[in-house]
Amino acid sequence: MAPAITLAAETELSAANTGFMLICSALVMLMTPALAFFYGGMVRVKSTLNMLMMSFISLGIVTVLWVLYGFSLAFGTDSAGLIGWNSDWVGLSGIGLTELWDGYTIPVFVFLVFQLMFAVLTPALISGALADRVKFTAWALFVALWATVVYFPVAHWVWGAGGWAFELGVIDFAGGTAVHINAGAAALGVILVIGRRIGFKKDPMRPHSLPLVMLGAGLLWFGWFGFNAGSWLGNDDGVGALMFVNTQVATGAAMLAWLAYEKIRHGAFTTLGAASGAVAGLVAITPAGGAVSPLGAIAVGVVAGLLCAMAVGLKYRFGYDDSLDVIGVHLVGGIAGSLLVGFFATGKGQSDVAGLFYGGGLDQFWKQCAGVFAVLAYSLVVSAVLAFLLDKTIGMRVSEDDEVAGIDQAEHAETAYDFSGAGGGAARTAAAPAPVAVPAENRKVDA
Repeated sequence: MAPAITLAAETELSAANTGFMLICSALVMLMTPALAFFYGGMVRVKSTLNMLMMSFISLGIVTVLWVLYGFSLAFGTDSAGLIGWNSDWVGLSGIGLTELWDGYTIPVFVFLVFQLMFAVLTPALISGALADRVKFTAWALFVALWATVVYFPVAHWVWGAGGWAFELGVIDFAGGTAVHINAGAAALGVILVIGRRIGFKKDPMRPHSLPLVMLGAGLLWFGWFGFNAGSWLGNDDGVGALMFVNTQVATGAAMLAWLAYEKIRHGAFTTLGAASGAVAGLVAITPAGGAVSPLGAIAVGVVAGLLCAMAVGLKYRFGYDDSLDVIGVHLVGGIAGSLLVGFFATGKGQSDVAGLFYGGGLDQFWKQCAGVFAVLAYSLVVSAVLAFLLDKTIGMRVSEDDEVAGIDQAEHAETAYDFSGAGGGAARTAAAPAPVAVPAENRKVDA
């Protein structure tokens, strides 16, 4: 993320950069519905709508909070390196239509709406770990609380002028720490509190619609170009173009690495593996893409693809129920991409900081470690505390009967698919019941 600048520069509004950033903002907004499709296809039929809604509700909740106080907390005047505040930004008042974001050629309104889309997406990422078992009301309250006490402060640490990680020199181009490690650690904290799904490691819990998963992954890949390239806040020096190229390169490399691991380990190239590998590459290049070369992006993608493919099976070994591999992909991928900056940064991209392989030693690596593990620890602990408090007050989980019968009907009074007219309606007789589709196993994991 291009940093906020504390002193205003002599700049003029650029119509080109402003238009580009508005397009990028729309692309990032698309990522939340894309995530809903990606997650929605990975769950069983009886949880499809709930999974979609757990992402969509973030578009409403976080948008309102961002207007009321979120933008001010994340990007306002720094206090002790931990949080921001600007009373003129409460309710987005006091901002002129052509007032520029300090040091840049885009209006404040454009910057804040771009950042809003990041704030919306991040809590939605957590939802994949909690599939099948969380009350929708409890989830909505968790999103509001988590955005307030975790995301807004962490965004300030990493990207806000005066934030401690920003001042330390932690490189996070577009959200390896603030988005992916933050969400992955939160997912782990919550599932340690709420426990496993009924039937975990016993009942088949296969994706019900792999085409939906692939659609979601493709839309995520598309939207991620805005997410990454837009984070330089303009197109004046080629860094955004480098990030665009590296986004494509790392994603392709990670997909190939995941599929190669899957073929060697389990004997098949799966569509779910291709989609998951692509997302792993997108996650890993997010913090690193402005600092590494395209060859470095291949390395980042390959490492992330392999590590994430191996990590998704850890839930069976250690017994935590990460329903849709949020920890295995977003936490592990975010850590990998953030730390690899310390090795592959060329000093010729977003800054002159060089990593170990380019003569820079380990100085940047240790800075990356500080950012990674501080965000991980803070998000893990605070998210677990929030889940615990909600569980002890209103309850986080649906009843056992509702979980078994299907959370869609229990929480939303709907079902994803209506098969009542399938197969010809009146022409079907009792002697010829409608066939039931049984999905095949789509990902083999280490049990």
